[in-house]
Amino acid sequence: MRNRARLLVVARDAFTAGEGNVALDTLARRAGVGIGTLYRHFPTRQALVEAVYRSELDEVAASADEVLGGNPADVALRLWIDRYATFFATKHGMAETLQGLLSAGVVAPTETRQRIRGTLGRFLEAGEADGTLRHDVAADDVVTALVGAFLATAGAPDAAQRDRVLDLLVDGLRSRGGTTPLP
Repeated sequence: MRNRARLLVVARDAFTAGEGNVALDTLARRAGVGIGTLYRHFPTRQALVEAVYRSELDEVAASADEVLGGNPADVALRLWIDRYATFFATKHGMAETLQGLLSAGVVAPTETRQRIRGTLGRFLEAGEADGTLRHDVAADDVVTALVGAFLATAGAPDAAQRDRVLDLLVDGLRSRGGTTPLP
């Protein structure tokens, strides 16, 4: 199982770095395994991309518990958005193969949006309960705003622009009754 996990991490890192078409033998070498080991776990590039996609989506959704556990909801949301941004970058790094999986019906295009919307809903509910986030915002609207921010700042010459735009977005979601300073 360690080899599979290592392959997923190496592939995720390559896809995040924009190496969507990196050769499978290169990925195997980076993971410190032979190409046969890669093919035993992932018989095709599509199988590898699907596994990275699903693993990342699971991790993004699960990471909400960690950040919500020890932070006010507005701060937790901002921390979680950074994790979601990494997932978004990974998806774009494997866009061509992922598009094939979507076309074949292996991955449903609504699956990601539903899971992310549900996760954001948890933040919004927690923020309403602790008074840090507005109560009049729909999770789907936040998903749309985040995707727009990610797309608009992708490849921007000012690498810090994405963080400033995401800070603005979270500031707009904060309740006017109380805000928590960012760490």
